[in-house]
Amino acid sequence: MTAEPAAPKSKLILASASPRRLALLQQAGLEADALLPADIDETPLKGESPRALAIRLASEKAAASAKVRAAHDELKQSYLIAADTVVSVGRRTLPKPETAEEAEECLQLLSGRQHRVYTAVSLITPRGFERKRLVEARLRFKRLSSMEIDGYLASGEWRGKAGGYAIQGLAGTFVVKLVGSYTAVVGLPLYETVSLLAGEGYPVLQPWFAKA
Repeated sequence: MTAEPAAPKSKLILASASPRRLALLQQAGLEADALLPADIDETPLKGESPRALAIRLASEKAAASAKVRAAHDELKQSYLIAADTVVSVGRRTLPKPETAEEAEECLQLLSGRQHRVYTAVSLITPRGFERKRLVEARLRFKRLSSMEIDGYLASGEWRGKAGGYAIQGLAGTFVVKLVGSYTAVVGLPLYETVSLLAGEGYPVLQPWFAKA
């Protein structure tokens, strides 16, 4: 009697080059088989709400990455995850600063105030279907002194981060209150991401047993 061939391993693509999102996947016991970051225009549309922006950008990142996936035969049957994070004060969407001046403006706005973080996740299945989730978290920063702001700007952690800060770094000391998913604020909500994958048949627990 010949043994049946092993079922092909389900592959996973992360549509991001973010080390934070990759580390969060690994925290859930998942390893990305490929990183296919998507380069899209992230400019908000006129009148677009922060939550709508997060959903649209995650979906557009997933679609752009899926086009690249289609060009690689070994990846065509992969599950593809994309995400986007947006920070807002009221209806105002804060940028992902590229200059210290932009970052300082963000920190001044966040100082002593409550703000919201929206992270959207888009999953493209091997059959090409899209599934989406949006996660909202509410945070409040302490009132920041000029020295704290100057020190954070000097650290460079703000560069390219939504709202001008990274909660998993030095800015974690600014957070007085967080209501919602910490991993969503970092950039990839693990509960929702794993639930999406499991719901579409990806064997999320298989790596857990392999660790035994």
